This record gives sequence, C-alpha cells and structure tokens, in this order.
Amino acid sequence: MPIKRILWPTDLSGRAQAAMPYVTSLTERYDAEIHVLYVIDDLTAHRWYGEFEPDHIEKILAWEQKTARKRLDQLCQNHLSGCPLYVRHVAVGEPAREILKLVEAEKMDMVVMASRGAEGHFAFGSVAEKVVKNAAVPVVTIPGTDAQP
Repeated sequence: MPIKRILWPTDLSGRAQAAMPYVTSLTERYDAEIHVLYVIDDLTAHRWYGEFEPDHIEKILAWEQKTARKRLDQLCQNHLSGCPLYVRHVAVGEPAREILKLVEAEKMDMVVMASRGAEGHFAFGSVAEKVVKNAAVPVVTIPGTDAQP
C-alpha cells in the first residue's frame, strides 16, 4: 500500500511534538507529503455570559488563526525541512471532527498523532480515541510526554 500523504494533527504542545520523529521518519522513508493540522476551538459554539459582540469573537478567531499559521510555519521550517513537502492546515471546530474531515478531503493515507495533547488528563486522549475509532485510514498513536514545546 503506497503511503503518499500523512496527516499530523498537533495542538502545538510538547506532548503533540512527541509524534514528530515518527512523522519525519515515515515521510522520509515513503517520500510522502506531511500535512500538519492545527484546530482552533470554535468560540461561537460556546455560551457566553454578558454582552459579547460577535465581531469580538471574529477578532479573536482571526488573531488565533494568524498566530497558529505563524507557529506552524516555524514548526515546519525548524523541524520538518527534511520532508519533501509539507502542507499547513488551520481549521476551526471540534478537533476530532476536523481531523476526520481533513483525512477524507485530502485523501490521507495515514494519521500519526500523539495519544494525548495539551489537555490530556487521561491515559488515552478523547481526540485520539475518536480519531482511532472513526478514521478510514490507519492511525498511529505516539505516547505523549509532558515535555514543553
């Protein structure tokens, strides 16, 4: 089975970076594209108390997207230069759902992700669990460490 597109979802935490050596190794071995995905929490889905204007939420999302793209650019430049091609994606929504949508939309061959992200309080994170249970492609989970980014 050819592996030409690998998705690495990251929350940019130290735990998520534990998957990076595996991602780079696989992309170099298979001469594959690496797609890096960061998902921003959809603030419009939250219940806000008091007066909170919709344009304020839009400004926060725009700032988060700009910051995420900058951090992904730095990550790709500093750590993924050995990969033949890397593509950065930023999405807004529920992380597992956005990961699964990108797997389908970009026809990924594999997902490599940390088993726990920044908010991983359990042995196997809820995002990773949802992806493993619902992905139509192989998902490799890497134990996340408590290292800082």
